[in-house]
Amino acid sequence: MILVLNGPNLNLFGTREPEIYGYETLDDMAAICGEVAQRLGVRIDFRQTNSEGELVTWIQKARGTTDAIIINAAAYTHTSVAIHDALKAYEGRVVELHVSNPHLREPFRHTSLVAPAADVLVAGFGPAGYGAAVAAAVGSA
Repeated sequence: MILVLNGPNLNLFGTREPEIYGYETLDDMAAICGEVAQRLGVRIDFRQTNSEGELVTWIQKARGTTDAIIINAAAYTHTSVAIHDALKAYEGRVVELHVSNPHLREPFRHTSLVAPAADVLVAGFGPAGYGAAVAAAVGSA
């Protein structure tokens, strides 16, 4: 089982800054994950929240019950020590995901607190990055 976690404002995919994130919705991203997961023979649990605490709780509950976490922590990528710490306590594979390339954006986006807790980084592939992240989570990328 792969847990796919999406952070704040990602429910606005398709309408928020489409020049950066594209016109695909979060449901489209979930469908991409589902297609790749089916092809690879794995199950996914796809979630989104605007709450940092809920993300931390989901990560903690994933311990011992999932094989991998894909996390697009969105703005929390750059601010959340709590998410970093929860991911460090997780025993499975962690894939950090970004639709855009944070290093080509504002300077405050260049630092990731998720990165030191991640095994893989997928960034800058647009919506296709969700499929690449699923493949990376099972070691097929």
